[in-house]
Amino acid sequence: MTQGPLTTEAGAPVADNQNSETAGAGGPMLIQDQALLEKLAHFNRERIPERIVHARGAGAYGTFTLTRDVSQWTRARFLSEVGKQTETFLRFSTVAGNLGSADAVRDPRGFALKFYTEDGNYDLVGNNTPVFFIKDAIKFPDFIHTQKRDPYTGSQEADNVWDFWGLSPESTHQVTWLFGDRGIPATLRHMNGYGSHTYQWNNEAGEVFWVKYHFKTDQGIKNLTTDEANRLSGVDPDSHQRDLRESIERGEFPSWTVQVQIMPAAEAATYRFNPFDLTKVWPHADYPPIEIGKLELNRNPENIFAEVEQSIFSPAHFVPGIGPSPDKMLQGRLFAYGDAHRYRVGINADHLPVNRPHATEARTNSRDGYLYDGRHKGGKNYEPNSFGGPFQTDRPLWQPTQVSGATGHHEAPSHAEDNDFVQAGDLYRKMTQDEKERLVDNLAQFIAKVSRDDIAERAIDNFRRADGDFGKRLEAAVQARRA
Repeated sequence: MTQGPLTTEAGAPVADNQNSETAGAGGPMLIQDQALLEKLAHFNRERIPERIVHARGAGAYGTFTLTRDVSQWTRARFLSEVGKQTETFLRFSTVAGNLGSADAVRDPRGFALKFYTEDGNYDLVGNNTPVFFIKDAIKFPDFIHTQKRDPYTGSQEADNVWDFWGLSPESTHQVTWLFGDRGIPATLRHMNGYGSHTYQWNNEAGEVFWVKYHFKTDQGIKNLTTDEANRLSGVDPDSHQRDLRESIERGEFPSWTVQVQIMPAAEAATYRFNPFDLTKVWPHADYPPIEIGKLELNRNPENIFAEVEQSIFSPAHFVPGIGPSPDKMLQGRLFAYGDAHRYRVGINADHLPVNRPHATEARTNSRDGYLYDGRHKGGKNYEPNSFGGPFQTDRPLWQPTQVSGATGHHEAPSHAEDNDFVQAGDLYRKMTQDEKERLVDNLAQFIAKVSRDDIAERAIDNFRRADGDFGKRLEAAVQARRA
């Protein structure tokens, strides 16, 4: 490929490929950022028919039961009454592997949960880690390209992975999670889930709160070592899917205790970390998790393709009382997920049984297209109309977010303790000596595969900046393997 400036598909030079355009330094992203929209839209169409990411998945139906009154924070009706139950569908997945890959691999797990509420579907699209590798959606296609098979070799390449991670120091926290003991769960039942992003809750009085979701496994945390996972992947590549299905068949229904962290909106601007940065957690000492419910899986799908492969989740699927935050990764996903499903499954994917709202009919004026089922019959397909058609409510699902400043490609506002290494260092120092040894060994095995010393040194330096002992141990381990 000819060297020169990065361009759009139309050949225009790209001014900033690191930061998407926002309304002020902390505001939401702008639809006028066509380089971002083109990049995400093109990325969603690079593979067919399997998902670009999270292709390898398993799912089950269940129920969410509210155990605490949360009406002081949100007016969401499915969260309005202690004891209230809501039907759910949960899809687990690995991120980087293709549809035929093994389950027991070192990779984040998707934890995508659909609530079939009385106000339509609410999708909470998270992972089994509370953080992620990057903080801006404009970097997501590049990141996934490093995790997928190289276009020349046809394999995942250590050079690609560590070159990107080394040049993207914000990944240090998530990489520390991934190569620690929890990087390979023993089963899907024995891992936590997290909403990961920050979301908005708003109550009947219009008060705004920022919230993070936690799903703590009631089965206990169990993990596999690298050697155990390698053996299991060869013997039973479907191990996680099989375990989930068989546990439900036996009546051993897996469950999770649901917790939330709540931050009053006024505290966000002065919090010591950027509360909308997906590479950061909110320390529990600052915002203790509050138990609000129980999630149980109790029914297997009847057909994997129809119900797991064709299930769609979008973080843009909100219900009254819940909304987005200025998290730049979340903002990008609000567009990208729906766009991916419209392309992959079709424009009428929401009509499929697994995706269809349960307690309310979807009343839209959208017609026709692939797999359209004719549900509207002869009804008018415009609004407003005088024939009794659906009408707007004049009440937004969430409260507005105050923004200011000039449009442009802004980095997020800096907070007092914001840097890319502090929380990775905190995580390392919480580990036991045995956990540290396994973490360092797992990292060293992979870093030692890179072909250039500068890529290895840059990767090690990020961990050195997180914690001196971490970097020293890792450097020695990599040198020993590359000797």
